[in-house]
Amino acid sequence: MSWESSVLYYRIINVRVKERKGGHHSAKSLLYSVDFQEIKDLQHQGNWTESTKIMIEAAQKLEAGGADVIIICTNTMHKMALEVMNAVSIPLLHIADATANKIISDKIKKVALLGTAFTMEQDFYKGRLINQFGLEVIVPDEADRGVIHEIIYHELCLGIINEHSKKRYLDIIDSLIRKGAEAVILGCTEITMLISQEDCNIPIYDTTRLHAEAAVDFALGDEE
Repeated sequence: MSWESSVLYYRIINVRVKERKGGHHSAKSLLYSVDFQEIKDLQHQGNWTESTKIMIEAAQKLEAGGADVIIICTNTMHKMALEVMNAVSIPLLHIADATANKIISDKIKKVALLGTAFTMEQDFYKGRLINQFGLEVIVPDEADRGVIHEIIYHELCLGIINEHSKKRYLDIIDSLIRKGAEAVILGCTEITMLISQEDCNIPIYDTTRLHAEAAVDFALGDEE
């Protein structure tokens, strides 16, 4: 939900619309942009009740503004996806579903999950991948989870791209490959700023791109 990844979403969505419709077409969209400092503070305080309230209010405002479908442009805040879904009458497209559908289509079973500590350690995301899609999910050890989390909040969410941090991520990915990972989920929408497919010799699933493109395809349906 940092504006750094919101920019990526906006670009990917509009590029996808242009690919599908051609010409000067672009996406009809509503963007509810939060103050990420507020969100970050609530996350680290463990105040998920207030976070959920903010998310529900945002979704309801989007629906009132005429949105036909909602996406939450972050992995971590899918922790309250169910509450948001229940608070509106329009569909919400879950980021884990868009990612898992692609993984399954590629016939991959064992994936490594990188993301915030909340995403890697809690069950709201991993559990969905395991229980609804039958994937085997592994995460880094505790020390490496701390590294990944700190780089997300202290660098990537601030637009800081550090080559040393990139190497640390790649070293962690290598350790997960040694544990049997067939692919890696970039389970934080900012990680794609640091890591790309060109950096790895196993498939990389960029949740930002997969989610944004799935939203366009859902919205346009069979329209060409």
